[in-house]
Amino acid sequence: MDKQALRKKYLKRREELSENEIDERSLAIANKALELNIWDKTYYHIFLPIESKKEIDTSYLLHILQGRDKSIIIPKANFETGEMSHYLLQENTKLVASKYGIPEPEEGIIVTEKQLEVVFVPLLVYDSSGNRIGYGKGFYDRFLAKCAENCLFIGLSFFSPEEKILYENIDIPLHYCITPEKIYSF
Repeated sequence: MDKQALRKKYLKRREELSENEIDERSLAIANKALELNIWDKTYYHIFLPIESKKEIDTSYLLHILQGRDKSIIIPKANFETGEMSHYLLQENTKLVASKYGIPEPEEGIIVTEKQLEVVFVPLLVYDSSGNRIGYGKGFYDRFLAKCAENCLFIGLSFFSPEEKILYENIDIPLHYCITPEKIYSF
C-alpha cells in the first residue's frame, strides 16, 4: 500500500473509535510508557492532540511528566515555513487552537531541538522497522532531523505496526512505538 492509501486506512480506523475507546487506549499507552527506561531525562517534547482527528489524548502522559517534575516542551507549527518552534510548558502558558485545531502555545520560552532528550511523536501508521507516516506535511521529519543524536523518538499509536511501509530518505525512524498492548523497539 502506498502512503496515501495507508493514511486513508488509518484515519478511517481512528474515526471508528468511540470517545471511550480513545480515552481507555490513551490511558493504556501512558501506563505502558512507564515501562520504558526514559524517566531519568529532563527535557520531554510532547504533542497536544487534535481532538477532531481523534488523536491520542496525551494528557495522561503530561500528568506523568508533571508528576515527575520534568521540563515539558510543546510545539507550535508554522504552516508557511513548514517548521515548528518549541516552547516550555509552564503554569501560565496560554494555549490557543490554530486554524487546524492544534492546541499551541501563544508565546513563551523557546527551547532548541538540541536540548530535547525524548520526543513523543504523533503518527498515523508505522511499520515493524520504526518507519512512520504522519499527515504528509513533513513537520516532524524536519524537526527530528535537528534533534541531538542521542534523543529518543517514541511514537504513540492506537494500533499495531504494518509489516513494511515505503519510506523516503528524509523520513526519520522511531526508536520505540507505544501501543495500548505493547512497546515496539526498533
